[in-house]
Amino acid sequence: MKSSLKRPSEEECDLSGFQLFKKLKEQEYIHLNYDKTCSLYKKGSIIYREGSRLTGFYCVTKGILKIYKTGIDGKEQIIRFAKKGDIIAYRSLLSQELACTTAKVIEEAVLCHVPYQTLLFLIQNNWEFSHHMLQIVCKELREANDYITDIAQKTVRERLAEVLILLKDSFDLDPTNTLQISLTREELANIVGTATESVIRLLSEFKQDKMIEIQGRRIKMLDIQALSRVANL
Repeated sequence: MKSSLKRPSEEECDLSGFQLFKKLKEQEYIHLNYDKTCSLYKKGSIIYREGSRLTGFYCVTKGILKIYKTGIDGKEQIIRFAKKGDIIAYRSLLSQELACTTAKVIEEAVLCHVPYQTLLFLIQNNWEFSHHMLQIVCKELREANDYITDIAQKTVRERLAEVLILLKDSFDLDPTNTLQISLTREELANIVGTATESVIRLLSEFKQDKMIEIQGRRIKMLDIQALSRVANL
């Protein structure tokens, strides 16, 4: 169930920084702003669930969400993370299918909901917008293909090293070279596609090899080149 807090600020509702909307004409952007609904969500909030009917897509203007599928045994498989500037829930919306994933807030977030009819209006009236939507879909398909290849061909050790590099690229490092995203060991395991115990053991090995330091949930990157070699990147 959605759990919203106070209303977000005007700045947090601003969609002008989204690359997807850069080519909108003035009247189209006014239409978008009129139809959108922005809300602030606390950590742990579920934005939508796998199997639910979507009424629009979401633009993330603040915070971090994890997008995941649930297996037969109830275990999560994290597909990706969404952060400021990302859009979510658009693929199931475009195909008019039930949501194929669940979106959960892991760091307090602001999301702007854009109704399906508004999306259709923009697609039908702006070719450049439609083209950019196709580019986003194609990029995610390529990433999905890469992930399937990694699962099939790389060891768990290689996949964990690659995940750490990808998290660095997606969320950057703070001034102390620490990842700016805090994940549980279980969440890391759900990205890599392995048991939590395996992730704990491998992180300990990476620490012993002086590639990382561990401070609770925080991971400090000490030797990115060594991690890249382990990941075969």
